[in-house]
Amino acid sequence: MNESPRLLVAVALRTFAGALYGKRPKGEVSRQMYQVGNRSLVFVAVTLGFIGMVLVYQTCLQVNRVTGDLSQVGGEFLKVLVHEFGPTLTALMLATRVGAGIAAEVGSMHVTEQIDALRMCGVEPVEYLIVPRFVAALVMTGVLTLFGMAVALGMGTLTAWASFHVNPSIFLDTGKVAGGDAITGALKCVSYGATIPIIAGYCGLSTSGGSEGVGWATTRAVILGSFAVILLDFCLSGLGYFVFQGT
Repeated sequence: MNESPRLLVAVALRTFAGALYGKRPKGEVSRQMYQVGNRSLVFVAVTLGFIGMVLVYQTCLQVNRVTGDLSQVGGEFLKVLVHEFGPTLTALMLATRVGAGIAAEVGSMHVTEQIDALRMCGVEPVEYLIVPRFVAALVMTGVLTLFGMAVALGMGTLTAWASFHVNPSIFLDTGKVAGGDAITGALKCVSYGATIPIIAGYCGLSTSGGSEGVGWATTRAVILGSFAVILLDFCLSGLGYFVFQGT
């Protein structure tokens, strides 16, 4: 096993242990929740809002050409939003904004030897730097996903009503959303929220080469975080299908 996978595993294990048993700096989790959550609201809202509008418009347009029955569009859109698009698109947005920020901040501290200074003071860098961001991302990914889905559903409902005269009471059909869809979506939120800060922290802690290295670490955090989200999406969707296919 080479050094990179070993470091990633070590960061992940220390992060989980620190989140369960470690002592975190006072007020740091709240500050990170603001950084992860409040500062991502507009980004998530705009992205999922426009995607919701486009998906509903294109779906209604195609269904209208074939059958003309648009009564099922809203229910299917909500099902896909809960099971797939809501958690995954939100996580991809966080992988770019939050993951890049964590990698840049930790990477800058590493190349300026602030990480070594923490160790000399008897402070574990992962517990001090990564764990608060991990806890914040774990919580705020779920909150932002719910917020983004609400925006996407609202914009999709408005698009269907304004463009195709679909009654909102018909469009907002929750009957097609099964318990398995909600469980799969919640599991994805937890998995994404845990994975993004760990990968970003690993990229930051493995930074070398001065300011240029910080740039590369930021790029790696975005690429690896996005790839991890897509891979987890595939695995968890398959797992959800086999476990809840009867629901």
